Amino acid sequence: MFIEDLLGLIFSFWTGLAVLIIILLKSSIKFVPQNRAYVVERFGKYNQTMEAGLNMLVPFIDKVAYERSLKEQAVDVPSQAAITRDNISLVVDGVLYLKVLDPYKASYGVDNYVYAVTQLAQTTMRSEIGKIELDKTFEERESLNVNIVNAINVAAEPWGVQVLRYEIKDIEPPRTVLEAMERQMKAERDKRATILESEGDRQAAINVAEGAKHAQVLAAEAEKAEQILRAEGEAQAIIAVAEAQARALETVGRVADTKEGQKAIQLDLAEKAIAAKEAIAKDSTVVLLPENSSNAANVVAEAMTIINTLNSGNNVAQ
Repeated sequence: MFIEDLLGLIFSFWTGLAVLIIILLKSSIKFVPQNRAYVVERFGKYNQTMEAGLNMLVPFIDKVAYERSLKEQAVDVPSQAAITRDNISLVVDGVLYLKVLDPYKASYGVDNYVYAVTQLAQTTMRSEIGKIELDKTFEERESLNVNIVNAINVAAEPWGVQVLRYEIKDIEPPRTVLEAMERQMKAERDKRATILESEGDRQAAINVAEGAKHAQVLAAEAEKAEQILRAEGEAQAIIAVAEAQARALETVGRVADTKEGQKAIQLDLAEKAIAAKEAIAKDSTVVLLPENSSNAANVVAEAMTIINTLNSGNNVAQ
């Protein structure tokens, strides 16, 4: 019995010792996840900061006092009232993106860094909006965001926190201001519409005037071209008639140089003389004729005398 009790006692001792060792190992080994940091205290005083991976603690002496996330965090900034430079009250809210850079400062530099940064963002936003007028708050939203981030980072440096960016989600002016802005926008749109309409009318008038001018120029050019063509046609007609008359005279001259031509000329002159006297007789009841010109023979004789004289002159000239 004694031996059995002794063996049981020994077994219980070793079993308890193994359990104790397992508990000590479990409490002394820490696996830190990625993008997280554990702040370790020894006897209530800061000892070390555990980073991602396998880490060791001294059992019953060291303890994990704070667990800090190293990821980027999005923090909603509650709505708050802010007054612009021209004394217009606005309701503004936003969202803040921050990251813990130093777990030690984030644990011991401030009690709650998220709350502290949020309050700092609100006060900074009120201060920045108070520097500009109402119209600029909508136009310079980007510069507002940058100024707020710079101001927060300067104040939050002792806390081991960095603000990456700040975004204003909504800016809500009073109802009366909204109505005035809507009327102003409507008036501006009406003004632009009137200007565009007048510009359209002016351009249309210019186009009509240019079209009429172009039409007049084309009509003048067409009339000029027509007159030139008519003159050229008349000139060509005159030249053609002159050339025809010249050819006719040339032909007559060649024929008149022969005996048959002389006889033909005598006959033609006699016919023309008779026709002329007949025309005179029709127009007047009294016709006076020379004594020697009372018949056609005398007329022909006179004509032949003239022709012979001309022929003699030509022969002498030759």
